[in-house]
Amino acid sequence: MTLVAGVDSSTQSCKIVIRDAATGDLVRQGRAAHPDGTSVDPEHWWTALQTAITQAGGLDDVAAISVAGQQHGMVCLDETGRVVRDALLWNDIRSAASAADLVASLGARAWADAVGSVPVASFTIAKLRWLATHEPDHAAHTAAVCLPHDWLTWRLTGAHGLETLTTDRGDASGTGYWSPVTGAYRDDLLKAAFGAVPLLPRVLGPLDSPGTTGALKISSGTQGAWITEGIPLAAGTGDNMAAALGVGARPGDVVVSVGTSGTAFAVADAPSRDASGAVAGFADATGRFLPLVCTLNAARVLDAAAAMLGVSLDELGSLALQAPPGAEGLTLVPYLEGERTPNLPDATGAVHGLRLSTSTPAHLARAAIEGMLCGLADALDALGLSPQRVLLIGGGARSEAVRRIAPTVFGRPVVVPPPGEYVADGAARQAAWLLSGGPEPPAWSTGSPATHEADPTPGLRERYAAARAMTFGNR
Repeated sequence: MTLVAGVDSSTQSCKIVIRDAATGDLVRQGRAAHPDGTSVDPEHWWTALQTAITQAGGLDDVAAISVAGQQHGMVCLDETGRVVRDALLWNDIRSAASAADLVASLGARAWADAVGSVPVASFTIAKLRWLATHEPDHAAHTAAVCLPHDWLTWRLTGAHGLETLTTDRGDASGTGYWSPVTGAYRDDLLKAAFGAVPLLPRVLGPLDSPGTTGALKISSGTQGAWITEGIPLAAGTGDNMAAALGVGARPGDVVVSVGTSGTAFAVADAPSRDASGAVAGFADATGRFLPLVCTLNAARVLDAAAAMLGVSLDELGSLALQAPPGAEGLTLVPYLEGERTPNLPDATGAVHGLRLSTSTPAHLARAAIEGMLCGLADALDALGLSPQRVLLIGGGARSEAVRRIAPTVFGRPVVVPPPGEYVADGAARQAAWLLSGGPEPPAWSTGSPATHEADPTPGLRERYAAARAMTFGNR
C-alpha cells in the first residue's frame, strides 16, 4: 500500500490525514490547535504541524505530502528568512481602509480585469498596503512575501534560501497581485500598493513539486523524532481549492462550506472577473478556475448563539428544530465579525422582529442558524449559476439542524458528503496525483452522501434582506 499525507493548516488548527494513494482510504490522522487571534507568529503553525505529524504516527512510510493552508495570510520574511512580524490572517480586518484605497486608486473594473478579483481586507495586497502605511520599518525589512501554505512547505523542504519559496496558482490567485488569466504576477500593482516588489514565491503548476523534505527534527514534545528526508512534496494550495479536491467537486457543482468563514464556490473552465467584488475570481488546484464568494460569519455564529444561550452546539441545534420555520419573524443578521460579502468590515450583528412570543431560546437558536444560512444563500446567488448539485460541507454541516434547515433557506436540495477533513483530504489527493502523474487527480470515493430536501420557508429570505437593508442600507 502506497500512502500519502495531506495537511490542512487552517485558522484554528492543523490537521493531517494519511491515506491510501490508490483508494483514498483513511489509515490514520492527527490534529493540533492553533492559537486564537487574527495576527499569529507562523512558528505556531510549524509547532502544530509537528505535533499533528507525531499524533498521526509519523511520516516514515509516506510516499508524498501536500500542504493546504488558509488563504491570503501575509507572511513577511527578511533577507535571512526570518519572520518580520506576526502574520496577518485572512480575517484580520485592520486592512479594510487600505483595500478601499486600492480600489479607489484603480477602479473596481480595472482590478477585476487585472487579477480576477476586487481587493478586500482579506487579500494579501491590502495587508501589504496596510503594512507600508502603518509599520514602515517592518515593510522596509521585508525581503520576501509568502502565504501560510507556502511558508510551511518551504519549512518542510529545509528552508534553503528565499529563492526556493514556492506557491501554487490557486493560492496565488488570492493575493491580489497574480492574474489567473495570464498566469503571471502583476508587479506593477504590488509596487503601487507596497512601494516595492519583494521576492515572491515561484508559482507551480498542478503537477509540479517544490522538492522533497529535508532532514528535520521534530522538537515539540516528541522526544527527538525526525521527519524523514527525501519525501516528495506536492505544490500544495489554498484551503478552498483543497476542499474542492477533497469533496470531489466537478464542473456543474457548487460547494457551500460552513467553517470559520463561509464560502460558496464552483469549479469552472473559464476565469471570472466580477467588478462588483462579490465573486473572487480564483484559480483552482487542477488548472481550472474557482469563482468564490466568501462570508466572514459562518460557524462562529453558531458558537456565539450557543454561548449566549448557555448550551452546547448539539443543544443549540435541538432548540432550533423546536421553533417553527422562519422563527415567527425573528431575524438575525449575523455580522458578528464585520462582513466581507457584502463588504462591511465594521458592521455588527443585529436582531429584528423580537417580540414577547419570539423571546425564547428556541426562536433565537433558529434565527441564528437561518441568519447564517441566509448569508450563505446570498453568496450562492452571487455566483449566478444553476448548479447541478449543491454540496454542503464544513464543520457547521455536521449539525443536524443546519443540514435540515439548509434546503429551506437555499430553496433547493443539498447533498451532504460523509463528515471528513475535506481540506486535508484534498491535499492528500493532490499528493497522490503527484505520484500518479495522470491527467486528472485519482478518482477517490467520497462515500455515500445524504441528500436533504425540504420546501423553502415562505418569506424567510425576503425578511432577512429587509432586516439587512434596514440596518446597513442597500449594500
